[in-house]
Amino acid sequence: MRDALHVLLRQALAEDGAEADITTLSTVPARQQARGTILTRETGVIAGLTVAAETFRLFDSQVDVQLLVEDGASVQAGQELMQLSGPARSLLSAERVALNFLGRLSGIASLTARCVSALEGTGARVLDTRKTTPGLRALEKEAVRLGGGQNHRFGLNDGVLIKDNHIKAAGGISRAISAARRQAPHLLKIEIECETLAEVEEAIQAEADVILLDNMTTEQMSSAVALVRSVAPRILLEASGNIGTNTTKLVAVAATGVDFISLGALTHSAPNFDVSLEFA
Repeated sequence: MRDALHVLLRQALAEDGAEADITTLSTVPARQQARGTILTRETGVIAGLTVAAETFRLFDSQVDVQLLVEDGASVQAGQELMQLSGPARSLLSAERVALNFLGRLSGIASLTARCVSALEGTGARVLDTRKTTPGLRALEKEAVRLGGGQNHRFGLNDGVLIKDNHIKAAGGISRAISAARRQAPHLLKIEIECETLAEVEEAIQAEADVILLDNMTTEQMSSAVALVRSVAPRILLEASGNIGTNTTKLVAVAATGVDFISLGALTHSAPNFDVSLEFA
C-alpha cells in the first residue's frame, strides 16, 4: 500500500511540475528555512492528513511534519491540523499537491459524516459505490470509512452485483442468478438490481442474497420491503439511484426499511474541503 501511495504521489508531484517550480526557485533562496501550519477554514471531518504529510516527506526528507489531529477527527473552522518546518522551497513546491489530496478526501469524509448523522437511529447504513476518481479509489473509500460510512465492493473482482445489462445478456433474472450461483465462490453473496416489484418477486424466487432497489420511488421501495420481509426476510435490501445527499430524501428512503443506501455522490460529488498552508 505504501509503495502504491508513493507512486501516486510522485505522479501528482510530477503533474504539478513541483521539481521545476519556477516561481519558488526564482524568488526563494535555496537555504531559506520556513515554518508553516496547515489549518481548516470550515467544520467537518478530516481525511487525507497522513497522505498530505507523506507528500511533503516524499518530496523532501528534510521536511519535518507534526500532525496535530488524526484522520477521522471532527474539526472546527480555524483549527490547526499540521505543523511543518524545513526548506522553504520544498514546503512551497509540495503545498498544492498535499492540499489537493487533503481537501478532496476531507470533503468526502465530511459529506459522508453528514449523511450518516442524518440516518442515525434509522437502522439504514450508508454505502459508497465504484463511482470514484480513477486511481484514487483506495483513498476515497478510506475517506468514506473515516466519515462513518461503509464500503460497497472495492472492484469487480470482489463481489457479485448483477445489473440490468447483465440480466439482459444472461436472458433474465433467474438465469443470471443461477449462473452466478454456479460460478461464484460460495462465500460471496449474490446481489441483483431490480427496478420493478415484478423483478423483485423474480429475484426472491431465484433466491438472491441481496436485492438492489434501483431508481425506485419511496412508495415502490416501501412495497418492495414489505414484500421481501413477508416472504424472504433473510434477503438484504439496498436502495440506490437518484437518491443524492439531501438529508430529507435520505431519511425518507431509510423510513422504507431498507438495510443499505448506496450513494455515488459521496465520491463523485463531494465538495472540496477548504484547507490552507500559512507560513509563520
